[in-house]
Amino acid sequence: MTTYLLWAVIGFVLIIAELVTGTLYLLVIGVAALFGALVAYLGGPFWLQALTTGAATLIGIYLVHRWFKKNPTKSNAENSLEIGQTVVFEHWVDETSGSARVKYRGASWDAKVTGSSTPGATLTIRALQQGVLQVSP
Repeated sequence: MTTYLLWAVIGFVLIIAELVTGTLYLLVIGVAALFGALVAYLGGPFWLQALTTGAATLIGIYLVHRWFKKNPTKSNAENSLEIGQTVVFEHWVDETSGSARVKYRGASWDAKVTGSSTPGATLTIRALQQGVLQVSP
């Protein structure tokens, strides 16, 4: 089997494996192997094929890593079913910091209240952060 064909097969196998994992890193290595196949097809020596594949891998991994840092996945808290639900204000724990207790689903919860409120008032859940409801009128 010719060298360029071997590089191409390795590249396509890695690209197909990427479809199972979904991390993008195998895709980068697979595409880099295709660059190695191109260098082999053009008659480059093995050291140049390996160098091209390695350089393409490093550049690709750097770009994917940078993209993941720039576009973080949303946390489960943002997809929470609690957001938009209503709670009943019970009492202040510390009014200056906005800490309070609210009644939600039959239990008392810690809450961070934005704005002012009085006991018995209905508030809306805006977010859930580390088990503390972020609520406002």
